[in-house]
Amino acid sequence: MVDYVAEGPRVGIRPYQLSDADEFTARSRESRELHRPWLFPPDRADAYTQYAARLIEDPTKHGFLVCERDSGALAGFININNVVQGGFRCGALGYGAFAHAAGRGLMSEGLGLVIRYAFGPLGLHRLEINAQPKNTASIALARRAGFRLEGFSPDFLFIDGAWRDHERWALTAEMVSPATSG
Repeated sequence: MVDYVAEGPRVGIRPYQLSDADEFTARSRESRELHRPWLFPPDRADAYTQYAARLIEDPTKHGFLVCERDSGALAGFININNVVQGGFRCGALGYGAFAHAAGRGLMSEGLGLVIRYAFGPLGLHRLEINAQPKNTASIALARRAGFRLEGFSPDFLFIDGAWRDHERWALTAEMVSPATSG
């Protein structure tokens, strides 16, 4: 039995575990064509161990694996990075679907679960997504979840050897309704 922190009809979300290395890295390798040039998740066990350890140990990060409930298979991942408490109570989302799960609505369901968890048990008030303008799949996921476009940041993140422009999307707790978070 899997211990999910939240469950929907088709997916559950749970924290990363070091023991997920084999499946996560295999899914990453299978998904290279889908992820590139936007995303570079670890595709080797040693890289996964370092990546997952940061998400497990760093209190400013919360990493979630999106799992298909019927099989337990990893469908993708959603991380809340750069969490700031106090008066800000904000975090930045990063995510990726694995190729076998892309286009099936599993990440939309998983993102809804993460949003509810972030605004509930984590006590956050704001979530942000930064997506490269040509990454239409990432932007579509943000829109479906109710995020609003707030701006454009030139040369925002260093990805694949260059500084990349990003659109800034945000969602606050007040914007969330049952329809937008699940």
